Amino acid sequence: MAGLFQVLRGQSDGTFKKAEVLNGTDDNPLIIPVEGENWVENICTRPFAIDWDSDGNLDLVVGNFPGTFYVFKGQSKGKFLPEAEPIKVGDRPLKIEGHHSDPFVVDWDGDGDLDLLSGSSQGGLQWAENRAGVGNLPQLQSFQSLIEIRPQVQDGQVLRDEDLTGPAGSTRIWIDDINSDGKLDILVGDLVTLVSPANELNEKEFTKKYAQWQESVTKASELLNSTLDDEKARKEAQQKFQKVYNERNKFMKEDRTGFVWLYLQK
Repeated sequence: MAGLFQVLRGQSDGTFKKAEVLNGTDDNPLIIPVEGENWVENICTRPFAIDWDSDGNLDLVVGNFPGTFYVFKGQSKGKFLPEAEPIKVGDRPLKIEGHHSDPFVVDWDGDGDLDLLSGSSQGGLQWAENRAGVGNLPQLQSFQSLIEIRPQVQDGQVLRDEDLTGPAGSTRIWIDDINSDGKLDILVGDLVTLVSPANELNEKEFTKKYAQWQESVTKASELLNSTLDDEKARKEAQQKFQKVYNERNKFMKEDRTGFVWLYLQK
């Protein structure tokens, strides 16, 4: 969440040194700049090391919570300029649909230059094509969808693993030739909460109990909001709300998990 980048330096015996914060050439931690109170710009960052500007040095292409991207330019020997440069489409920041940009830089369309792909908080996979040509500073187009964002699961909806047909939300990606056929394939990890009825309830019974529970939660929430000026009453209302909320465990099983999906390119 802090938005700092850390490196584990490899050793000759295959082990790694203790993680250390990655500093810029000014000896201060690399961090995306923030304007005003827009503090979310530099949290939930993810780096991808690549020679972005074709100068022979590894750069860092990084994502963040809002879904935009920045570049820290490499200076060789693991050093980076401290100033992060925003990646843009024209005069606008390049942005995914959703949040939590997840950069993966690769020549996706096989034309010799580097494209940018990303997962998203909403799911799916997005691709920003580079039309600059080989050896030129990337000029990216707006994102287009490679794997569509799937409809969000509604509260109270029964969802088992056999109901899943593709990645859910919070996708993270990796691109590689998985089956060694000379074509790039896609690995997508996701986050999903599987929901099923508890105590041998059927789905009709589950739906009825969920509706009743939701009504109770709404009333408990209204009571909690009415006690803002009375500390004692608020504590009692908080305890009641928590008790009502925990009632879901009597009729619902929840498994917060994730899957890895493989897409082989034809």
